[in-house]
Amino acid sequence: MKQLFYFFAILVIVSCNKPEPKTYQWRGENRTGVFNENNLLSKWPESGPKEIWVADSIGNGYGSPTVTESELFITGEKDSMAWMYCFNLKGNLLWTKQYGAEWAKHYPGSRSAPTVVDDLIYAGTGMGILACIKRKTGEIVWTRDYINDFGGVLPMHGFSEAPVVSGDKIFCTPGGTEHNVVALNRFNGELIWSCKGLGERMAYNPGNLVELPTRKLFVTFSAYHLMGIDTETGELLWTHLQDNTPEEKREPGTGDTHSNNVIFENGFVYYAVGDGNRGVKLQLSEDGTQITEIWRAPDLDTYMSGFVKLDNFIYGCGTRKKDLKSFDAQTGEAIDSLKTGTGAVIAAENMLYYYNWRGELSLISCNNGKLRQQSSFKITKGTKEHFSHPVIKNGILYQRHGNTLMAFDIRKEQN
Repeated sequence: MKQLFYFFAILVIVSCNKPEPKTYQWRGENRTGVFNENNLLSKWPESGPKEIWVADSIGNGYGSPTVTESELFITGEKDSMAWMYCFNLKGNLLWTKQYGAEWAKHYPGSRSAPTVVDDLIYAGTGMGILACIKRKTGEIVWTRDYINDFGGVLPMHGFSEAPVVSGDKIFCTPGGTEHNVVALNRFNGELIWSCKGLGERMAYNPGNLVELPTRKLFVTFSAYHLMGIDTETGELLWTHLQDNTPEEKREPGTGDTHSNNVIFENGFVYYAVGDGNRGVKLQLSEDGTQITEIWRAPDLDTYMSGFVKLDNFIYGCGTRKKDLKSFDAQTGEAIDSLKTGTGAVIAAENMLYYYNWRGELSLISCNNGKLRQQSSFKITKGTKEHFSHPVIKNGILYQRHGNTLMAFDIRKEQN
C-alpha cells in the first residue's frame, strides 16, 4: 500500500512539473529577433552567401517562415485563399493545405508567420480566419472567424497577427467592441475569456508574452493604445496611449499601424511604432499592474520592420529618415546611424542582418552601438515588395520575397 502511495505521489509531482512545450514562432525565442546561433560568417562573398535551395511557388505573401528542427512552415495566398506549405530542411515540399480566405486586396498575400507548438500549427489569415493545423499531415483541427465569431473589425490592410500561445491558451485580437482581445483553448478553439480592452480595432500587432514571478501578461497594441492583459483572467491591467492625437482626427490608416511586437527584459518593456511616441521604454511593476514611462526615442519610428536589443543597445530602422540606427537602452539617446534604407532587422552572434525595401540583404557589425556594413547583396528572385523579415536556424538564413523562399548557408567552413 505504501509503495502504491509513493507511485501516485511521483506521478503527481511529474505532472505538476511538466515542462512547457517547445514553441517555434515569429522572430524566434521570446520574439526578440535575436537568434541563438554560432559559427556564422563575419563577411560574405561579393555575390552573397551560398544559396542552397529555392522554393518559388509559395503564393503571394509577406509572412516569414517558421523553422523547427526538422521542418519549415510558411503561408501564401493563391486565388484569394490561404495556403500552408510544409518543407523539410532540404527544401523538399512535404504537404500543402488550404485553410481559409486570404487577403487579396491592396498588398495581397499572407501577413504573418505561423506558430508551432508540439504537434500543432497555428496560423491566421488577413481576412481574420485563425486555424489550428496538424503538424505532420496538414489536417485542420479547428478554425475560428474573428468577424463572424467575435464581432471583429476588418482592418484597412487585413489582420496580421502572429499567434501567441501559452499553456493551453492562444491569444488573439479580433478588435471588436465586446470581444476586443480573446483567449481560446488552443486544442479546440473554444472561448476561455474575453477582454473588451478599449474597444479599438486591432493594430496589426503580433503581440507578446511578459512572464513575471506572479503572473503572465499578454501585451499587444490596439489602434492607439498598448495594453497589458492578465493571461489567466483577461483583466486589462494597464494601457499606454501611443500619442495624443485628438479622437476626431483618428481615421483608419492614420497612426494605427503598430506591427512590431514589444520586447520585455529585466522589468522593462520596449516598443517601437511609426506614428505617435515612436520608440518607448516602460518600467513594469513587479506585480505587472503598473507602468512608468522612462524615455522616448523619436527616431525609432519603424512601422513593421522590428527592432532588436543586444546588451545595452537597441537597433531599429527609421521611416522618416531611411536608415538603421542604434540607441542607448538606458537613456534612449541615438548613438549611430547607417544609410541603409528602411528595412527589417534581426540579430545573431552579435551581428545584425538587415533586409531593406530595395531588396538588399546586409550583414552589419554593431560593436558598442557603432554600425558598420560588412557585406551586402541584392535579392533578385521573387515578386512584389521586400517586406518579409529574415530568419536564421542552424546556420541557414531564410529570406522570403513574395512567392519565393530562398535558403542561404551562412556558416563558417568546418576545419
